[in-house]
Amino acid sequence: MQMLYQWELGGNTPEQVGASFFEERKAGPEVQRFARELFSGAVGEVNKLDSMIRAHAENWRLERMAAVDRGILRLAVYELLHCPETPPAAVIDEALEIARRFSGQGSVEFINGLLDSVLKSLPGKTKPSL
Repeated sequence: MQMLYQWELGGNTPEQVGASFFEERKAGPEVQRFARELFSGAVGEVNKLDSMIRAHAENWRLERMAAVDRGILRLAVYELLHCPETPPAAVIDEALEIARRFSGQGSVEFINGLLDSVLKSLPGKTKPSL
């Protein structure tokens, strides 16, 4: 999420963000690989992800959402679509934990509702029990 935030608001290219993000952060090679994979995948499909988010965001325009929330949603929707090895409940739970840590009041409920709606719309996915 932080990489997406840096990309969107910092005006850096995905390559610049990917090259510099872990310079001052400690993370093992597997964590870095997975984070870069999610970041580059979400950036590559940002229009598709935004379209899905818009379709499930009742009475909310994407542009009015907090940048942190957009990043969390993009990342979680990407992971729901492309990481079948990660249970949907774990994807949503992680998104909610990130929202609790980095986002504002009301964001957790908003993100939970939107991701639940997205999940219900995906063929073959089941609603998680959180």
